[in-house]
Amino acid sequence: MIPPAFAYHAPRSIGEALTLLTELGDDAKLLAGGHSLLPMMKLRFAQPGALIDINRIPELRGITEVNGQIRIGAMTSENELIASKLLHDKLPLLPEAALLIADPQVRNRGTIGGDIAHGDPGNDHPAIAMALDAVFVLQGPNGERHVKALDFFHGTYMTALAENEILTAILVAPFQHGTGYAYQKLKRKTGDWATAGAAVVMRMAGGVVTQISIGLTNVAPTALRATAAEAALMGQPINEATLTQAALAVRAACDPAEDLRGDVEYKTAMAGEMVKRAIRTAMSRCS
Repeated sequence: MIPPAFAYHAPRSIGEALTLLTELGDDAKLLAGGHSLLPMMKLRFAQPGALIDINRIPELRGITEVNGQIRIGAMTSENELIASKLLHDKLPLLPEAALLIADPQVRNRGTIGGDIAHGDPGNDHPAIAMALDAVFVLQGPNGERHVKALDFFHGTYMTALAENEILTAILVAPFQHGTGYAYQKLKRKTGDWATAGAAVVMRMAGGVVTQISIGLTNVAPTALRATAAEAALMGQPINEATLTQAALAVRAACDPAEDLRGDVEYKTAMAGEMVKRAIRTAMSRCS
């Protein structure tokens, strides 16, 4: 199917893009990588009157370390995450997880900011951002504001991003030495969304968990932070008994939608299994 006619704009600065967003109102949509919006337009699930292509805005790209934080421009592609030496050295969960997203062709175009701003619970970066305690930088006509990943996702395709705001960057603290990490994702085939996924960041000392965060992909109307599972593991060793308790807590938090990837019972069970796998991998990296 072919989408209905629309106007096309290609601003060269954030200011120009914000002016267009304000003038065009809710008739306009931002175009990042396009892998979420364009298929919806072809099916006529989305029918914007105008597209604002933000690919030509240089300040929305790049990965830098600023004031002790890693700053990732929202228009940074998945392949740029994978290739970043800074991320491999200081935030290796992101390039490792990016390798599990879609396929090489999509990763060359798809962006971290587009993945987050779309608000799709099946996208991978929302849960990863939650596990990383990331902060999102949102810019609008009245200036810049920071929103924690935990507070950003309100429902399926619903976020804290106002209609006249742009997600410009993602801020994450570098890993401390000895931090364990993993992203485990069950999918039917290469390029598919997760049936269930889990991101884990953790630290251990004296054989017990001293810090842990768990983000869940595609098992509820939004990405989830599995706080009950985290509480069950804090101060505990990692063994089959504690892993089972964490998995039970995860399953209790899940509220997935039934689709071709599985029914509610299957997806819920797989969420628990992905968490157990991610914790085991993350623990093996703690030192």
